[in-house]
Amino acid sequence: MDAVASESLSGTVYFEIGDQTWGKSSQGAALGADGTVVELKNAYLDWIVPQTEAKFRMGIQNFTLPSFTTTSQIISADVAAITGSYQFNDNVGLTTVWARPYNDNYSGYPDGYRANYMDNVDLFALSLPLSFDGVKVTPWAMYGMFGPNAFRTSATSYIPAQTSNYYLAGLYPLYGSTHNQKLTGYGNAVWGGLTGDVSAFAPLRLAWDFNYGSITRDDPSSNRSGWLADALAEYALDWGIPGIHAWYSSGDDDNPGNGSERLPYTNLDEGGAGSFGTFAFNGGRPNTFRDSTIAHNMGGTWGVGLYTRNISFVDKLTHTVRVNYIGGTNDPALLKKLAARTGEWLAPNATVLGKEGLYMTRNDGAIEFNLNNEYKMYDNLTVCFDIAYIKLMMDQSRTVWGQSKMNNKSDAMYDAWNINVNFIYSF
Repeated sequence: MDAVASESLSGTVYFEIGDQTWGKSSQGAALGADGTVVELKNAYLDWIVPQTEAKFRMGIQNFTLPSFTTTSQIISADVAAITGSYQFNDNVGLTTVWARPYNDNYSGYPDGYRANYMDNVDLFALSLPLSFDGVKVTPWAMYGMFGPNAFRTSATSYIPAQTSNYYLAGLYPLYGSTHNQKLTGYGNAVWGGLTGDVSAFAPLRLAWDFNYGSITRDDPSSNRSGWLADALAEYALDWGIPGIHAWYSSGDDDNPGNGSERLPYTNLDEGGAGSFGTFAFNGGRPNTFRDSTIAHNMGGTWGVGLYTRNISFVDKLTHTVRVNYIGGTNDPALLKKLAARTGEWLAPNATVLGKEGLYMTRNDGAIEFNLNNEYKMYDNLTVCFDIAYIKLMMDQSRTVWGQSKMNNKSDAMYDAWNINVNFIYSF
């Protein structure tokens, strides 16, 4: 809902219906319905400084770092923030963001002592969009401060509990720190990147993206830093747009004492273009939960793929087909050292702090296939039919995954597949 007072002042409130699994009473989808699943997605105020081009947005809003190839691989989420933007001329702009993802969630000691103490997370971002004839380039940077109690559940837990909340998976090394020592000071995070898009040679389009990030804490074994580079080239034809894309990111070395060498990230759940692999990584259809089979983020992997999008031979019917080869960049020797410390061999899909989805080493690989079909039945109704498949090729030797167990049984590994139909009504 938009409340527009003028071109210089407006307010927006955006509600959404929460996830509803048919038959599940806690989600309001069982017999009788009447669930409390109406959620606030966005609520913000837009205003312009009088007699200037300076614009501000204040409130709960989407925050996504720039990328011309995929959705940001560092943050793309709804968050409480203040965004300021200024357009100097047709070629140069400036955007600044202060976001507070977490605060006042630490319970402190059992008697409430020091509740909410040093538990804030603040992000400060700056981007400089540059736009010229046929070329767009955006350098950006972000600083983050992480309170030592931001993710602690109580005063007796030194590090975050092992959890499936994947925003922690992108901020810590595997299993957290090797020392399990109490953090007393703020962690400092720095990210930077450069992304570009070249359409000057149309119908040929080129795009690239480079990201670097580092988080340092009191305990060096809980640090994490890494990088990710990707690029694509595509050529527009009358019947579709074929292209090729590739990426490479840093991976963990075999020393758990120096932290992680994978790119740190926060939350990537709010739609957008997604990743190069929309079944393997983030980027599936919104609210279907049929993506991120390997991980939300492409860190710790490399890959190359061919695709053709917007294929159309019949009016109102389009197709996208994609094939990717995905490999890992993490050192397999790390698994043996972690097993010596923890007493168990990590399973590739285990839920532990510092990872989510599959952990892929340099000995592992996967082939992903996607076929996405869309039929625009009416102007406001689109029917989607998607098929996806991932052939897993994980190293089952005893030095990699051959000794991993879950539920005291040797792991069985299967290929992943998905078939789904969606009806999307937009207005």
